[in-house]
Amino acid sequence: MKVIPSLLVPFLLVACAGMALRADPDSYVPGPDSLPQAGVPKGELIKFEFAESKVFPGTTRKVTVYVPRQYNPAKPACVYISQDGVQWSAPVVFDNLIAKGDIPVLIGVFVTPGIVAAKDPKAALSRYNRSLEYDGLGDDFAHLLLDEVLPVVETKVTSDGRPIHLSHSGNDRAIGGGSSGAIAAFNAAWEHPEAFSRVVSSVGTFIGLRGADRYPILVRKYEPKPIRVFLQDGSHDLNIYAGDWWMANQTMERALTFSGYEVNHVWGDGSHNGKHITAEFPDALRWIWKDWPKAVGNGPTQNAALKALLVAGEGWKATAEPPAEPKTPYVTDGGAVWKIAADGTRSAVETGLNAATAVTLCPDHTLLYVAEGSSHWIYSYQVQADGKLAYGQRYFWLHTDDLDNESHAAAMCCDNSGWLYVATVLGVQVCDQAGRVNAILPLPGKCATSVYFSGEKRDTLYAGCDGTVYSRRLATVGVDPNGPVVRPPEPHL
Repeated sequence: MKVIPSLLVPFLLVACAGMALRADPDSYVPGPDSLPQAGVPKGELIKFEFAESKVFPGTTRKVTVYVPRQYNPAKPACVYISQDGVQWSAPVVFDNLIAKGDIPVLIGVFVTPGIVAAKDPKAALSRYNRSLEYDGLGDDFAHLLLDEVLPVVETKVTSDGRPIHLSHSGNDRAIGGGSSGAIAAFNAAWEHPEAFSRVVSSVGTFIGLRGADRYPILVRKYEPKPIRVFLQDGSHDLNIYAGDWWMANQTMERALTFSGYEVNHVWGDGSHNGKHITAEFPDALRWIWKDWPKAVGNGPTQNAALKALLVAGEGWKATAEPPAEPKTPYVTDGGAVWKIAADGTRSAVETGLNAATAVTLCPDHTLLYVAEGSSHWIYSYQVQADGKLAYGQRYFWLHTDDLDNESHAAAMCCDNSGWLYVATVLGVQVCDQAGRVNAILPLPGKCATSVYFSGEKRDTLYAGCDGTVYSRRLATVGVDPNGPVVRPPEPHL
């Protein structure tokens, strides 16, 4: 038998102890705030089934509404919405934290994912909508909550006759979930920060099941939104064909921090379940509701393009009488690009496109940019001495909406630094000279239909959206496509 040197014994004991701890990475124990406490008023649970969805037709889902004893219908209550129904001992936690005054008096709305029930369960399977509703981008799920579920909740009455009135302010609303439910929560806030400004994400599925792996990139490029986010994950989370949850959540936290969001996190060694977040949920709630009713804000972004362009305190403003949009010497018509001569006659200079939807010249007029709105591409052509085009390439790559493969690029303009501004379905996408989207400026509506610079100093960007023209001042100077040639700085490649 081999003898273990005495000097190694302490190290082996420590190693064995560490192995024992790692043998059960999910050994998280909820604290007293997650357990019923004597003398604490207990809230009421109202349950109903919702089966009238137009967003997800044919689905049925269960809804549980938590109403605290302290709720007074004279004042609309704050709201916490949870995916996958009641979880994390939420009603008990609400009871305890509301009694302590650690969170505002709030009404909880717990919603399960939709099911399209089989007509004959013995002969066929039901269709389960959880991944469809939760894992993708776009605002369908948010519309389900805002336009369908919450209005029904506000028709309910407690057993003692109190009607339910919910605050409609995003600053008074939080939303949370685990795994795919976490994506649904973040996505609802991302698409509608005016409706949800506080998010709790547990083992969030920020991976490539239905496109949520794009979120860390979008967060870095978009002008920051007023959202506060709490993240939880563990090093034993899933690692499958669609991605690595543990790494994806850390990437998401770094993206939010980079972009100036209010973000907090707890990392552990747990796996893909609700054990860790159940233990952390009371503190997560305290943090997302901290300083309420002070509005959720965000710090400065580290995105160099946004830092260079945005002016503090300057946002989009509706403009009653916007200036006329400047004309360019080139126009698009279906799959063709035409050159307009001084006498008004025109000649085709490109006819090989599927759907040319917008055109503009670069600042020094040596390149013509042509958007193909039915794709995510913008072509770049070299302008020849006779005005004709040569060396066309798919050059600028645009982001598209999750529910649409088209950018719907409808207009473009440039500034004197060589940045290209494109009116798209996501708002105004700002591209560098190398063809990459560096920043996205969302508008109050959904789809931008025009974009151009104007004003006395040409430092005001105008963009059309939903029949309204908005304007905002930027820290740059726009180029007049019919004005003098401007040589931009050399691009960063």
